Amino acid sequence: MVTFKVVIGTKDGKCIQKEVPEPDSKGFLGKKIGEIVKGELIGLTGYEFSITGGSDHAGFPMRKDIQGPGRKRILTVEGIGVKKGRKGQRQRKTVCGNTIHKSISQINLKVTQEGKIPLAAPKAEGVQEKQSSSASQTQEKSKDFSGHRKIKDFPREPKVSTEKKEEKAKKEPKK
Repeated sequence: MVTFKVVIGTKDGKCIQKEVPEPDSKGFLGKKIGEIVKGELIGLTGYEFSITGGSDHAGFPMRKDIQGPGRKRILTVEGIGVKKGRKGQRQRKTVCGNTIHKSISQINLKVTQEGKIPLAAPKAEGVQEKQSSSASQTQEKSKDFSGHRKIKDFPREPKVSTEKKEEKAKKEPKK
């Protein structure tokens, strides 16, 4: 009944998502932000992870400074779950505590010790082909340095000088 999505941040700056089924997910219950978790819980032997945060089923983020498993409405100036406003501006925000419980849906982990098997599995060949074809399509569209299409990409009427417009107006009979 309890399944978690685990987002693993690697040392090279990439993130990997895994779904942890119920029997393995019970090992996360009761753990707090900052604790070390063995990789065997999610099927990655030799790895060690540090819990950096998460969010519950409604999307409220976990905060390290809020004790316990439930949600709380806090008055805060900065930190997780708060957008910066004016200097000294305080906001009332709903956040989750630092303990993992049943209503948590996502857990964020950071690699502290790497195992022998690499985390990032090589992509399937079909996926690579699809990406390369989309990359060639984007290269076909000509764009200048500012990201806008060049003027020659758009069909336009030829520019007619004001003298030619006056000549056309004289030639056309008035009705």
